[in-house]
Amino acid sequence: MAENTKAHSHGSQKKLLLAMLLTGIIFVAEFIGGLTTGSLALLSDSAHVFMDVFALGLSYLAFRVAAKPANDKHTYGYHRMQVLAALVNGVTLLVISIEIFREAIIRFSNPQPIETGLMLVIAVIGLVVNVIVAFVLHDHDHDDLNTRSAFLHVLGDTLASVGVIVAGVLIHFTGLVIIDPLMSLAISLLILFSAGRLLKETVHILVEGMPENISVAEVTASIKSIEGILEVHDFHAWAISPDYIAFSAHIHLEDQMLSQTNAIMEKVKAALAKFNIHHTTIQFECSNCGQGRVCLDDQGQTTSC
Repeated sequence: MAENTKAHSHGSQKKLLLAMLLTGIIFVAEFIGGLTTGSLALLSDSAHVFMDVFALGLSYLAFRVAAKPANDKHTYGYHRMQVLAALVNGVTLLVISIEIFREAIIRFSNPQPIETGLMLVIAVIGLVVNVIVAFVLHDHDHDDLNTRSAFLHVLGDTLASVGVIVAGVLIHFTGLVIIDPLMSLAISLLILFSAGRLLKETVHILVEGMPENISVAEVTASIKSIEGILEVHDFHAWAISPDYIAFSAHIHLEDQMLSQTNAIMEKVKAALAKFNIHHTTIQFECSNCGQGRVCLDDQGQTTSC
């Protein structure tokens, strides 16, 4: 399993580097084009693209750091770096959205002439490259929150490029330059929606909320179906990162020999693996140990608690 995770991480890193290079080309083209044509929509898109480059770079760095092994100071390793990178990406999306909104409001009272021909050419080039980048990242966007945050940046910019093209065509045929700030507002709302979803998910992980794909009732029922188990309590499940779920619980057993609990432990781990839970801390309790604790006397022998 560790080998597959390592290979997957390496593949994700290569794709992020390729996506970062292609996105950087779009940023340069759209930024220069926005200044040349006077289009706020194109400049807004270039600002979003610049943050795409930043997000992809941050995601790549997070992958590199997360690959470092656990140590005495970080016993879970550095998996949370990917979540923190996603959080920063979400905040930058939010800031971009607010700034675009502000600039669009200013443009309503101070419309600028726009060179639609060059605007359309650059927007079409940006759209084509964004589609390629989104395709590159798509296979990995469901696997981890970090790559998904980068994918959301690129997907939002792909849709924004479509908006710039629509605005350019409408301005060309109608001469209504107010369409440019209107489209910028639409792009701003699109970015805001993506930021909200991303921030909600990252904050949920950071406050150690229950993983979205885990049901307390289903996991408990699966464990209790194992022969020899009477009850499950003190149930806790949380995500170190979206693909690394930690689990702890107290499991009340029927009275039996200590050697028999090894087989039960293996069955419990197999049941949890069906929910993609592989890091577990489980405390067994027995029915004749008072409050359910196994205690030792002064000679190191087990006794009732």
